[in-house]
Amino acid sequence: MRNSLLALAAAATLAAGAAHAQTATYAVDPTHTFATFEISHFGASVNRGRFDKKEGTVQLDKAAKTGKVELTLDIASINTGTPSFDKHLQSADIFDAAKFPTAKFVGDKFTFDGDKLVSVAGDLTIKGKTQPATFKANQFACYQSPMLKREVCGGDFETTIDRTQFGADYGVQYGFPKNVRIVAQIEAVKQ
Repeated sequence: MRNSLLALAAAATLAAGAAHAQTATYAVDPTHTFATFEISHFGASVNRGRFDKKEGTVQLDKAAKTGKVELTLDIASINTGTPSFDKHLQSADIFDAAKFPTAKFVGDKFTFDGDKLVSVAGDLTIKGKTQPATFKANQFACYQSPMLKREVCGGDFETTIDRTQFGADYGVQYGFPKNVRIVAQIEAVKQ
């Protein structure tokens, strides 16, 4: 009986180790990762911008359907195609890049429908204020990169935030909307 219990305990320990071993770490590939935002401009057009400098990691256990993503954006790298607008966005009026040089998303709640990733929820920090955010997965896949000879996982995600919750309320009094759509295309390389 004692040997049976020891064998069962050993098997459980091995199974737990095997399940843990399935978690893989991926480094965000900045050349295939883009974080953009969109906000209506008085209902006539849409202002868009992106962050050119970003870094992060993804941990993914496909079998357990769990993971964690950390993505950091350099606020000074904002790029709208209009340098004067970029400077205004970096100013204390909006992002206050001098005081808050980065924005960050940390998501650890992965939701799947079968084998399909449908969303990642976590915390978004902008201007030192953290709020919950859920990014819907419009698509997600892992593939063997023929160039890198390694696995790459990535997807196209989006969410809409109320920017005033982060203290970015410039222009609301003039009629600019509170809601900002964020689109994140991310690819990460298995390490």
